[in-house]
Amino acid sequence: MLSISISKAYGQQSMPDYGRQDFDKHCSSCHGQSGEGSGWLSVFLTQEPPNLTLLAKQNGGILPFERLYNSIAGNQIPIHGPSDMPAWGSTFRSEAKENTMGILYDPEAVAKTRILLLLEYINRLQRQ
Repeated sequence: MLSISISKAYGQQSMPDYGRQDFDKHCSSCHGQSGEGSGWLSVFLTQEPPNLTLLAKQNGGILPFERLYNSIAGNQIPIHGPSDMPAWGSTFRSEAKENTMGILYDPEAVAKTRILLLLEYINRLQRQ
């Protein structure tokens, strides 16, 4: 918040919210704009999308970071069963060259960064 206030005070634009942008583009169709699981695509899924705003509350007040990271990255353990959720890690890796305009890049680092920004945004959606 402080950096945004300082930026506005000096007439600069605030930084883009990349986590929210990826959420809006990749997650909101199932999880809804608010993250509550009411996206337009949710009626077509075999499992109801979880309410992302309650993840920390349902986990003793702590966001289950590693579980979320692995789910988004596509590192789910097969024993957990099928999922309608795409593995966004592979999408983020394949889009890396496009997003970095071909400048020296590491697709894995780009994917990890995007997942971390997405998790930071999901953390901001949490209810107390």
